[in-house]
Order: sequence, then C-alpha cells, then structure tokens
Amino acid sequence: MTKVQNKKVLLIGWDAADWKIINPLLDAGRMPALESLVNRGVIGKLATLEPTFSPMLWTSIATGKTADKHGILGFIEPTPEGDGIRPVNVTSRKVRALWNILNYKNKWVNLVNWWPSYPAEPLHGVVVSNNFPKAIGDKDSDLPAGTIHPAEWIKKILETKVYPENITDQELLNFVSDAIKVDQDTDKSLVKLSVITAENLTVFNAAIKLMKETDWDLTAAYFGGIDQYCHQFMKFHPPMLPSVNGKEFELYKDVINAAYIFHDEMLARLLEQTDENTVVIIISDHGFHSDHLRMHTLPDFTAAAALEHSPYGIICMAGPGIKEDERIYGASILDITPTILAILGIPVAKDMDGKPLLNAFKEKTLVPSIDSWEDVTGNFYTHPAILQVDTFASVEALRQLVELGYIEEPDEDIEKAISKTLEEAKYNLSRTYLGLRRFREAMPILEDLFGTNQQDIRFNLDLLRCYIELKKFDHARELINNIDTLKEGSRPSVDLLKGMLLIYEKKYEEAITLLRKVEKENPGFPNLQTNLGNVYLKSGMFIEAVQAYENALNFDDGNAGAYRGLAICHLRLKKYEEAAEYALSAIGLFFNMPLAHYHLGEALYYLKKYQESAQAFELSLKMADNLYKARLRLVKIYRDHLNEPAKAEIHTKILNQIMKGEIIIVSGLPRSGTSMLMQMLQAGGLDILTDNVREPDENNPKGYLEYAPVKNLKKDQSFLVQAEGKVIKVITQLLKYLPEQFSYKVIFVKRDMHEILTSQQKMIGKAGETYSISLAQAFEREIELVDIWAHKEPNVEILYLNYEDVIYDTDDQIQSISSFIGKDLDKHKMKDAVHIDLYRNRLSQKA
Repeated sequence: MTKVQNKKVLLIGWDAADWKIINPLLDAGRMPALESLVNRGVIGKLATLEPTFSPMLWTSIATGKTADKHGILGFIEPTPEGDGIRPVNVTSRKVRALWNILNYKNKWVNLVNWWPSYPAEPLHGVVVSNNFPKAIGDKDSDLPAGTIHPAEWIKKILETKVYPENITDQELLNFVSDAIKVDQDTDKSLVKLSVITAENLTVFNAAIKLMKETDWDLTAAYFGGIDQYCHQFMKFHPPMLPSVNGKEFELYKDVINAAYIFHDEMLARLLEQTDENTVVIIISDHGFHSDHLRMHTLPDFTAAAALEHSPYGIICMAGPGIKEDERIYGASILDITPTILAILGIPVAKDMDGKPLLNAFKEKTLVPSIDSWEDVTGNFYTHPAILQVDTFASVEALRQLVELGYIEEPDEDIEKAISKTLEEAKYNLSRTYLGLRRFREAMPILEDLFGTNQQDIRFNLDLLRCYIELKKFDHARELINNIDTLKEGSRPSVDLLKGMLLIYEKKYEEAITLLRKVEKENPGFPNLQTNLGNVYLKSGMFIEAVQAYENALNFDDGNAGAYRGLAICHLRLKKYEEAAEYALSAIGLFFNMPLAHYHLGEALYYLKKYQESAQAFELSLKMADNLYKARLRLVKIYRDHLNEPAKAEIHTKILNQIMKGEIIIVSGLPRSGTSMLMQMLQAGGLDILTDNVREPDENNPKGYLEYAPVKNLKKDQSFLVQAEGKVIKVITQLLKYLPEQFSYKVIFVKRDMHEILTSQQKMIGKAGETYSISLAQAFEREIELVDIWAHKEPNVEILYLNYEDVIYDTDDQIQSISSFIGKDLDKHKMKDAVHIDLYRNRLSQKA
C-alpha cells in the first residue's frame, strides 16, 4: 500500500493585493497562474485589522493574535540601549509564531522576508530575514549579523540577490512602455521602479532556491511589491484623478496592472516547485483603494500613507483537501495561522484570536485544540530569552536611570526621536483597541497622549470616539470645544463624530440636521451616509434610512454596516426576502457579525424557512451566546415548526439556567465604589448576603455590606449556596475562584486608578504618601484578567460601570443595572443611596 505523504503549505504574502485590481486582470487572462489556483481552489475577501500597518498585520497573520498580544506596534522602535531608533525587530514579538509551532512539531520551515523577521530566528530550516532584500553588498562581511540563518546558507542566498542596477531596460518597459520619454534628471520614478522590482526579485529568487534545495513543510514568502508600487504609482491608475498631470498619467497609467502581472509571473515559477501534496495559500494583509476612494492628498502625520489602504485583502487557497472553484466568506487575517495548523493536523490554540477556515475544507474536519502554545515547554527555535526584549520597557528603565543620575542624558535630537517613537507605538496600541471595540482600554492611552499633545487631531478624534461610545458625554462635549480651536477643527470627520454624539444622546433631529449639513458640504464623505442611515433607523424613518444606506453603498460597496442597516430596514418594512439578501451581503463581507446572523434568522423565520432560520440563530449564538432572544426564537422554531423537542429542550434548559441558580456579584478593586453599589441594590429591593462583621467607619460611613467567608473563597466555596438569588460582594482578585455550578451576573465597578490608590493610601494611614507605579500596574493587570475570565466562563455575564458615571449620571446607570439584572427595582430609593458628598479623592470637579 502506497504511503500517503504529509501535506505541506506554500504561504505567499502579497502586501496590499486587492480583488478590485485582480478581477479585471483575471477576466482578461492576464494573471493565468493565479487563475489556475482560483479555478481549483477557494477565494474570498480577507478582513484586516486596525491600524493597517504592515509589521503589525503580518505578525497577526503569523500568530493568529492581535497586536496588543503579540507586541509589534509599528514600523520602528527604540533601541534597547535607548540611544536611538531602529526598524522594528522580531525580538519584540511576545508570542510564538506559526513557524515556531511547526518547528516544535519537527517540521522544516523556509521563511523569506517576513515582516518583521530580523534578526533571523534560529529555526529548524532557513530564514532569510526582511533585512536581506534591502541589504547593500554581495559578501558575507557586508551582511549585518542575523540577516540569514543558518550561517552555511549565507553564500547560497547571496547568489540570489538582485540589485537595482541589474534591472534591465526591457524589464522597466514592462511597467512604463514609453520609459524613454521620462526625464530622469527631474523624475526619479524609474529608479524607484528598479529598486522595488529588484527587492521583490530577490525575495522570489531566495524562495525558489529554498524550495528546490530543501525538503520543506512550510515555505512562507512575503512580497511587499504591490504595496510599494501602489504607494508610488496608484495616483496614476485609471481613471485619471483631477490633480494628476496628463503627461505623467500617460507615462505611468499601466504600472499598477504591470505590478500584478509581474507578481503572477513569479507565482507561476513558485507553483512549479510544488507537488500534489502542497496547499498553496495567497493572502494580503489589506487592500488598496484604486477607484474614487483614492486619497487626493494625504494629511501631514506619521504613517498617513496607511489611509490609502482598504479594509479587505485577498485570500486564495488551493490544494489537497480544499474545495474547488468556490467562494468563502468571513475570513480574517487572524484565521491564517489556525487554518494552516488545521491543514497540517497540529492543535490550534484557544488563546488565538482567529479560527480555522473549515468552510474551505472538502471534508468535515475535527481540529485538535490546545489552551495555549505559550504554556508548552520544549524547543520552539526562538531567540534566547536575553534577546527577546521589550524595547519600550527598556527605554523607560533607562530614563529612570537618567533621572537618578546613573547615566548621561541622551542627545536632545535622539531623545526627541525616541519620544516620538514611543508616542506612535502607544497610539498604535490604542488604535488596535479601537479596532477591536475595546474602548475602555483605548481611552486611558488616548487620554495620556492627549495630555501631552492636545494639538494632534488624531488623538482628539479617537478620544472623542471613545467618550461617545462609553457614553461620557460631558467629556465628549469638553473635547469638542478643544477640537473646534484647532486649525483642522472644521474637518467633516469632526462633524461626523458630533453627529454620533447626538445619536447617542437620542437627539435625532439635531443629528439629522448636522449630518445633512455635512452631506451638502462634503458629499461622499466616508461613513457619513451610514451614520445618517443609523439616525433615520433609530427615528423610525425607514424609507429615508434605506436611501442613506444605499448612498453609502454607492460610495463604497464594501460597507458591511450599510448592508446590515438595510437588512434591519427591510425587516421593519416587512420585506423579508430583501432583508435576507442584505443580511447575507453583510455576512459575506464580515462574517463575525452576530447581529447580522440574527437579522438573517429573523428574515428567514418570517419567510417560513425554519431550518435555515434555525441555522442562522445558532450561528449568532456561537458568536454571541448572550443573544437570549435568539434562544427564545430557537425554542419556538424547534418546538412548533421543526418538531425537534430535544433541541428545544437544550435551549430551554440554558434559559432556565440563566434565570435559576443565579448569584449577583458586585466586584471591583478595593475603594472603587463597590460598597455604594451594594447599598444601592439593597435599597432597590434585592436581598443582600452580609454578616455586618465589618462595621461602618469614617472611610465608609454607610457600611461595607461584606460577607466575611468571601475572604476564604479560594479554599472554601461551600457558603455560596446561601448566596443563590442574592447579591454578594467579591473583590476582583477572588472572582476566578467562583465555582462553575452557579451562573453569575457580575456588576464590576471601575474607577480612576489614581483615585483608587489615593483612597487606599488614606485608608491604611498613608495619606499624602505616593504609591508605587508597580502597584498600579499590578491592579491594572488584575482588571485585565477579570475581562479574560468573564469571556472564558460561559456561566458569567458582566456589566461594567464607571464609578464617576454612577455619581453623575445616576438615572441612566440605574436603568442599565435594572436591565442587566432583569428585575424591576425601586429606582428612586437606589438614587437616594448615592451620596455625592462621599465621592472623595476625585480628580474631576463636577458640580
């Protein structure tokens, strides 16, 4: 019997590749290599992450994790010595990459030009780092240490190097057919073309050599060419922009198409080195605007070029076990590493943010899993721990030594460069959180950045968005006043956010008036029509909402939010077939949108397509299991329409578990306001489990309402049977010891960390003394762990409250509490339990 060989994977990264450019070229037969893969495989759009900065995104692709976890936060970073800045190094990556996991499983990896991969990790295989294509020189001694691993491959790889002067006239004519007309004394475009082409041919040559001369399991090669060509020449791509010189347009209008054709030619040669056991995956980290969405001019701030990127890249996958000539939906760049692990039969980690794209597989596949690859011991062929340095932490430590007088202060220009680099890294982290809709984590970072630079329009606008999303409307209004003083304060994006604020404040008429004004002055401004549609929808103006959403799609047909808005509108208008179509369109663009699946289920239910409706509701629950209305509909469908009482019982039991055997937990750090919340809930009519062992004092004159056995929760949980159906206080650090047999509704109180620690200092008799930064960091970490715990445990629901909001926005917060608990509380008595005079140690001075 013939032994079946193991699968292997060829992973090709085309930075910024976009179907909008590719599809016409495929139709014209000008990308035959890619077309062959499309015909025998699957294709789809690949959703990117924010910010669309390549080092961050390609690291997310390689790890299946977001930037806040993997630690690569931009293009540059400070040197660990604090004496300058450098291109971001792979040593700043905090987690294991795909190739480390494969090496642990004794797989051979060839890694070419991944960004970042310098200095080369000591992999079982060959690493040609991203330093090599740009390296100058052709000798061993010319290469910086760490450019290529292992050393015995250096001479072989040097033979693959292509230099700009090696690019022939004929090769340039492929991009610019009238290159002879270029005035090279004043126009350096041909030089730029030569540099980009030489670097990408170097990557290609190195990959070909490694594929030929090694017995590999994974070859991963990153080509930055499309992105580089686009940033230089997309402005000349047809149709001609009004701002472009006609002569230059005629010279360079074919460069972008030529760039894609060039990549297809390289792909054809790469495919010749594969066999029937190879799964080929081509991806891009994002797309690139090529039509009316192109930027005419770029604003003057760091990495503004990323504004030219579009939110959807490409994925094309073909090979053994992969479906043929089909389209997949809902793929994200985070899904690539989990998918490759699934293809190779290697466990996927539960702490990865992506998922295997099982809808691309021919057969139903049971994918093994593991909690985390970070906890596994063994050889992962990473750099020694001494080289894996958090350079940002190192710089902070060095600054501390400067302040203490142990080392000399760096040169002023270097210090400015380092400060700017640190600032941009922090900003990129905040944008990562914004992209994940983790506004509470983004807000303090942006507040810190705003505190040091109130003139930067980016910090203003992003912080304003946080305040609006978190319903900190007073803060938002104050920030708008600052924005209006800036030179860029009248930008339409500011008015768009003002409109969002009015929507959240339920001032729909004012919002419509403002957004219509922006529409008149700036027709086609991104997201304007979607927001206008949202206002109309909330106002019950469904016809107007439909028009606004359609306008949004006329401007950008990749707007998933507009499709979902149209689905809701047509549901309310009882046009169920149209509603289903629009919901499917939204899902096709962005699969992980649970409410879009829910609305699809609604539409199918009213169309009496009960089996399909149930599938949609089940999917929505897989993505958001707190969609109780989906469970209620499923009970009705399984019981009344599909005659599947067993499935109805499953969801009924889950619903019963939610409403029975439940404990309400009040939690937060000590001195965050938990006692006041306990007093409010007791006043509202809920039973409180307390023994009153700890009596009121000057720090808490209204009482603590604690229960002493909670302190021993880690060792003894037996007392919790007494808490069933009641409210009990549990501090942050003890939440993880709550047993699984109960369901919990946790009300978690957050408060400014400075206020908490100042109050704690007073309570322990250290008023006026400063607290350590490490203590603050430890407490912040505890709060982060709460969020991880709450998301991990299926028996936990959590409501986050801000202490200041409870004090100053009491009515709304009480309503949120009442809705969360699901009981009719005595709201007047709850409000009476809030004593603003006991809000001591506060930073703000609101009346």
